Amino acid sequence: MAPIMALVMGVMIATSPAQALTDEGAKRLVDGIVGDINKVIAAPTSEGQKINDFQRIFNRYADVPTIARYTLGVDARRATPAQMKAFTDAFQIYVSRKYGKRFREFIGGKIEVQAARKVKNFHEVKTIAHLRGESPFEVTFLVSDRSGQPKFFNMFIEGVNMLLTERTEIGAMLDKRRGNIDQMIDDLRRLK
Repeated sequence: MAPIMALVMGVMIATSPAQALTDEGAKRLVDGIVGDINKVIAAPTSEGQKINDFQRIFNRYADVPTIARYTLGVDARRATPAQMKAFTDAFQIYVSRKYGKRFREFIGGKIEVQAARKVKNFHEVKTIAHLRGESPFEVTFLVSDRSGQPKFFNMFIEGVNMLLTERTEIGAMLDKRRGNIDQMIDDLRRLK
């Protein structure tokens, strides 16, 4: 009798609808991101260590494959699976270095989560960044669980769309290399 009950319970769990992401769940994710970023900002570590910490945060909380595919644009369709993996890995390091270097601007500051709301099939979570000597500004995270778990897939810093900015930059890099994805990946790896 016990094996039958275990089988029935397993089927019930497997066929029960997945819990949809809520505003509170999206806000919790961004609270985690903000908490980790605030710790990195406050830590008396080198810029190199802060960049490594940011890469860890980006890996943990971002939907990196979705972000990478979007930034590669239409060229993602012609990329082989090996090229997509190599690009995703190189892009992750590139973004971590690029945004991690900006941590020095946040020293002495903090980021506070404000509110979350559902928009279409994702959630928008607004935060306010307070930097020393500057007026507070808004950073908005877009969060979805379409990858199987809650992750952010875009952010707007003072209204500037990270995905579109990176797509433009990656597109320009690819154009400069006459569409050679492998060469662009190699060059992306070398950027400091």
